[in-house]
Amino acid sequence: MPTPVVIDYYSDVLCVWAWIAQRRIEELNEKLLGKIEVRYHYLDVFGDASNKIPQQWADRGGYAGFAKHVVDSAAPYPDAVINPNIWHKIRPNTSANAHLILKAVELSCGKEKSNELALLIRQAFYIEGQDIGQLRLLFSLLKSVDIDKELIKNSLCDGSAMALLMADYQQAKVLSLKGSPSYIIDNGRQVLYGNIGYRVLLANIEEHLKQPRQEASWC
Repeated sequence: MPTPVVIDYYSDVLCVWAWIAQRRIEELNEKLLGKIEVRYHYLDVFGDASNKIPQQWADRGGYAGFAKHVVDSAAPYPDAVINPNIWHKIRPNTSANAHLILKAVELSCGKEKSNELALLIRQAFYIEGQDIGQLRLLFSLLKSVDIDKELIKNSLCDGSAMALLMADYQQAKVLSLKGSPSYIIDNGRQVLYGNIGYRVLLANIEEHLKQPRQEASWC
């Protein structure tokens, strides 16, 4: 079997565009099973949400304006359900706690479990309207994927989970990624950013699947 095309996927769990992209990623995995390898990473967009939103949206309605932006952005996409309370009543201070727990799970229980938890975290915020900045909530979600928080304690306490998260954050800076979500296709041969439609993603990936690797070095 040919080597799968690698997609390094960078997102922030509090980014509405990554929530919208969730179904597209699932469809790509379903359609191109065995032909692609999606590697999930996180970047810092809402690490300081409690200051970022009031400051950047100060002249556009603050939290209320940002909440409307989120609802309006997701409105054309039926799969991207939005709880009306988010950013009005539910205002996470940070996405970093969620990213840290996800990296701890990745180290202790594997990438598949971490990806499973990431979806639950996004659903908890966007659908259920829960504050995913709260460690208490994040630890409770571990039970939904059959993980005892004691399993991830070592990677949290010894700093290895934090180191892995910082590696993601730093690599996103090295790659000069503009934001969430970002798709790095075939080890950097192509970078796509933002609200990229499913058909566009599929066409670009299929093109990489058809092209011999050595063509990338031609002048």
